[in-house]
Amino acid sequence: MRAEVLLFAGTTEGRQLAEACRGTGVRLLVSTATEYGEALIEPSENVRVIHGCKDERELAALLDESGAALVIDATHPYAAAVTRTLQGLCAARGLEYLRVLRQSEDTDTAGCVFVKDAEEAAAYLDTVEGNVLLTVGSKELPAFGNVRGADARLYARVLSVPESVRQAAALGFVGKRLICMQGPFSTELNAAMLRAVNARWLVTKDSGAAGGFSEKLRAAKECGVTPIVIRRPTEESGLSVTDCLELLGERFGIALAQKKQVTVLGIGTGGAGDMTRDAELACAEADLILGAARVTAALARFGKPAVNAVLPSEIVQKIRESRAGRVVVAMSGDTGFYSGAKRLLPLLADCELRVLPGVSSVSAFCARLGIAWDDAALVSAHGRDGNLPAKVRQNPKVLALAGGAGGVEALLRSLCDCGLGEVRVTVGENLSYDNERFRTGTAAELAVETFDSLALLLIENADAARAVTTHGRPDTDFLRGETPMTKQEVRAVTLSKLRLTRGAVCWDLGAGTGSVSLEMAERCEDGQVCAVERDEAACRLIEENRRRLGIGNLTVVHGTAPDCLDALPAPTHVFVGGSGGQLRAILETALRRNPGVRVVLNTVTAESFAEAVTALKHLPVRGLEIVQLSVARSRAVGSYHLMTAQNPVSVFSLEGGVGDG
Repeated sequence: MRAEVLLFAGTTEGRQLAEACRGTGVRLLVSTATEYGEALIEPSENVRVIHGCKDERELAALLDESGAALVIDATHPYAAAVTRTLQGLCAARGLEYLRVLRQSEDTDTAGCVFVKDAEEAAAYLDTVEGNVLLTVGSKELPAFGNVRGADARLYARVLSVPESVRQAAALGFVGKRLICMQGPFSTELNAAMLRAVNARWLVTKDSGAAGGFSEKLRAAKECGVTPIVIRRPTEESGLSVTDCLELLGERFGIALAQKKQVTVLGIGTGGAGDMTRDAELACAEADLILGAARVTAALARFGKPAVNAVLPSEIVQKIRESRAGRVVVAMSGDTGFYSGAKRLLPLLADCELRVLPGVSSVSAFCARLGIAWDDAALVSAHGRDGNLPAKVRQNPKVLALAGGAGGVEALLRSLCDCGLGEVRVTVGENLSYDNERFRTGTAAELAVETFDSLALLLIENADAARAVTTHGRPDTDFLRGETPMTKQEVRAVTLSKLRLTRGAVCWDLGAGTGSVSLEMAERCEDGQVCAVERDEAACRLIEENRRRLGIGNLTVVHGTAPDCLDALPAPTHVFVGGSGGQLRAILETALRRNPGVRVVLNTVTAESFAEAVTALKHLPVRGLEIVQLSVARSRAVGSYHLMTAQNPVSVFSLEGGVGDG
């Protein structure tokens, strides 16, 4: 392939340029110094990659053979000899030459010893005592061979590639004196290595942000180590990656932009040491960190530019406005557990995306308590109604994430309001922070206290094993008084005909004692039920039954249908137990609010049966089914049992829509 552009890529910046050109109309030949560097760049139809250290003769031959009219030099800032050679060769051939520079960092260099090259650094070390960590690359190690006591006090960190290891080993850096790792390295990891070798001195190059220069200096300061910094060979002028891409885009008439490298990661509970190593390295390498104020504050130790943003749309806008190539979007906890990452990730399709998990708050909480959580039901109250009472009523162990200011108190009150004030609750606040606190007591005892918004709850209910899981509760479970009630057997059939879903929104019209409403609420624990009743005494009875059964997702509505229905949320399911002669108007309202609503209505008298048949003939419904139930219950008469018949009930079930399909 004859190239239009010849790119010498020895740095992160070179890889970024190659990535931006891949898949475009620009014919690009990329030359790297090593096979390892070649492996980091993905070739394509328009991008060819070669490697090999080249002297002046080989560089001249490559320039002539490539056919490129434009040469981009993105070699390492310390590869001064290669840069001078390329500049001279291009000038002699009349080729256009562009130098892409690695941006220097505004880093506090107080206390550093500056030297011009590796030889001067070695000469300085010969005059001082103490162990030394060399982070200058394997090619610079020969300069340190004659340092006094080198075999006992010098340690080298090099790339984990065979060539670098061989070079270091040939100079005597073996065993514990040789650290082979691929950067970038966080401040904490640098500090750990300095302590591991008991270093007094750190030798490094001014490698800029991409080389983790500031992280090295911060680690040295933390450990009381003096940095010896090899200055960049010359003060150069040139372009940034962004400016170079803009120039190429104008030159070739194409839209060419640096593809953002975005890492979405979880920071765990926010304490130091809670992040995974991959997350630490991503933050160390980032040009920009985005996240909520509390999250960016926890990551201030990396010394990176930070912008506070929470909403997905806001985060995406900040990413696109920034000139940063490598962006970290940090979130508390784990990216896959009630995280904002769920809505954010689909918006980042145009980025080079990576997702790193974190330690979830639930995992950290249970670890602090020394318990397992694989048998717990999980509830989040962050911006949602998690129907905590239903979960607690049915599960021996529930873990709940509180939502915002007053969130813990609201959850505790909801338990007390549903007759669950005696369950055992442990509240954990501010996990991993200095003001971490745990409180244990009954829900009623803790409900009078005040808690921080950053909290979790462990709720244990010993009575959950006896919770009813099938519909058709015994009639004795409900307080009745003089209020009409749908009996157990009819209620069981009614509920089965409703075909409820977990997230259903239900109306129970003419709710009576609330027996159907309450069982609806138990079945659709992630949904909600509105029990509409015109009799005030019956409304009070429903409320009392709700508290006795521990139901949290039921709202009692005192009113007359259909007048009050437009104020309710649109239903997915409707049960009509009593219509007060307004059946057709009720059904018309339900179908208007949701044309596909599922409806079940029960009739006892011949007149109500006729009213239902007549109304349904004129409404857009389908799948009509009518079942008549005749139930007889036994009663003891002396030593005998007689069957006593109850009133037959006709159960109509149907859906909104036209036709019988």
